[in-house]
Amino acid sequence: MGFVQPALHYGGHWLIPFAAAWLLWRDRWKQAGLVMIAANLIDIDHLLASPVFDPNRCSIGFHPLHTAYAAALYAAMLLMPRWWLRAFGLGALWHLAVDYGDCIMQGW
Repeated sequence: MGFVQPALHYGGHWLIPFAAAWLLWRDRWKQAGLVMIAANLIDIDHLLASPVFDPNRCSIGFHPLHTAYAAALYAAMLLMPRWWLRAFGLGALWHLAVDYGDCIMQGW
């Protein structure tokens, strides 16, 4: 899978949010796309792990901001009245989905 997994991973984290933002918040899609990309900041929890980066580790369920509890919080953000909170919540859920795809491709 040499090129496929990184292309799906980074394309998922950096390109798809803009497509989703264009579909959902067309009048402010650039702002919404940036907010969705800002949700990648949930990766800050990787700093709590040793080693910080392990290409063979599945992030889902391992890092605190990549757990089911965190996903429930991100899903709750979809119910908030502010568009940017919904965009962040969707971006965080999408981030988890992309990371889960990595786990599947790694055989987890």
